[in-house]
Amino acid sequence: MNPLSSGLFQSQEMRQEMRINPRLYQSMELLYMPLLELQKHLESELEENPFLELTESDGGEDSDQKLSTESVVSETSVEKNEDGERSSLDEMSWENLYPEYTSPGESRVGTGEIPGPEFWEQPVVESIDLGEHLTRQLRLILENERDMRVGEEIIGNLSDDGMLTCDLQDILNDLNSWLDEIRHSAEQEMQELKSKEEQTDSMAEIRSLFAPYNLAEAQKSLEVIQSLDPPGVGARGIKESILIQLEQQGKSDELSYNLVDTHFVNLLDHKWDEIARDKGISVRKVQEVADEIATLDPKPGLKYSVDLDIYIVPDLIVEEIEGEWLVFSNDTHLPRLQIAQSYKLLLQQGEILDGENKDFITRKMNSAHWMVQAIEQRRQTMINVMRFLIEKQHNFFVNGIESLKPLTLREVADYIQVHESTVSRVVNQKYVQTPRGVFSLKYFFSSGLKISGGKSISAKGVQSKLKKIVDGENPKAPLSDQKIKGILEEAGVSIARRTVAKYRDQMGIPPARVRKRV
Repeated sequence: MNPLSSGLFQSQEMRQEMRINPRLYQSMELLYMPLLELQKHLESELEENPFLELTESDGGEDSDQKLSTESVVSETSVEKNEDGERSSLDEMSWENLYPEYTSPGESRVGTGEIPGPEFWEQPVVESIDLGEHLTRQLRLILENERDMRVGEEIIGNLSDDGMLTCDLQDILNDLNSWLDEIRHSAEQEMQELKSKEEQTDSMAEIRSLFAPYNLAEAQKSLEVIQSLDPPGVGARGIKESILIQLEQQGKSDELSYNLVDTHFVNLLDHKWDEIARDKGISVRKVQEVADEIATLDPKPGLKYSVDLDIYIVPDLIVEEIEGEWLVFSNDTHLPRLQIAQSYKLLLQQGEILDGENKDFITRKMNSAHWMVQAIEQRRQTMINVMRFLIEKQHNFFVNGIESLKPLTLREVADYIQVHESTVSRVVNQKYVQTPRGVFSLKYFFSSGLKISGGKSISAKGVQSKLKKIVDGENPKAPLSDQKIKGILEEAGVSIARRTVAKYRDQMGIPPARVRKRV
């Protein structure tokens, strides 16, 4: 056969492929889900799978029984066997498919060990964004529709922090282009009037109402907007916003206004000496004025940001009880699942359907059992990870952040004998409530630095030590990065000066020349 000829032909080949089990993929998805997302997922499963229902266990003996892995029907029960024939479902023991069990965490609820959850409905509070807040105020001040139109156009070009994002002339060009289109359409409609006198009057009214705006009108409207709440809104930069706020406080003739107007860049760079020499005042006076200016809001519009508050619900709870650190899964408010009793009674009575109905029942039944097992496996994996974190970071729970040790995902994975990616899914968007506060599980993983005695300390521990050093320094003679490096080395932490500078920047601590006070 010519290798270049086209046509149909058959061939055989043998190869190996790795394909992920769909159930394994779903298990990984469940492990990855945060608590609130998992709650929504379980509620969705309750709606889709008739074999699942909410349990109403009272915490008695039944609630202490565990789900047996032998009760799960193999997926091959709905597939073809090696002979190509469908496996028989009649020989299955349906009673063994439905042992009594409770969902994860149920045995601790209602027994007095952990109280049941209490819920309060959050009050509905109206929230408005910056644009709506300014527009409401503008309507109370401006009665003229023409002035209101250009004011709304300016408000529409404000950023979330309240700053004007473009030039007034650009706003006028866009607004006048829109007016030209409206005016042209209105004039065409007026020409259809029969009376010549009506046409003349209407044309005059249209040309007056939709006349092009000039820069003076736009500037007047901008000044009105800049007088609204919050103070400093509508400015074309931080400097102008600060000046507007000082002016509204009646300080336009004071030194603070003058310094912002003439030495704004030097104020940002904390060049007190240069400002003091130019103004002929003391450095202390400059610092006092700078402290006063620092109380003003450089981005006044952010207080009306529409960003929703993010509520954190911890997935795990760590408590110290009688000197022992214990881990609890905070899953008491999750839907607690069990097999629907109606289906259980139906199958126990032997009323088994045939054909497609039996396949449907088997599929949904397997899915229900798998879901309960997957939730239990997720809970147990998270607890195992947290137990190792407590063991590894025990000094953190006792002494605080400076005792936090460096830790990697690989160490946890090797200890609990799972893959590193499984640990990564466990710590993703998961939180733990401890006596020291609520922390992300990722908080306990950090790179480390060598200290004296062959030990190591986490980067967060070094940052905590650095912050304590800066907090305890003399503000008149702040410590340089090199001096901080020396103090850390005396404490047994070997660190480079550039690393000190990096950690200082990460914590938002300014350099020594900016921290200096007189």
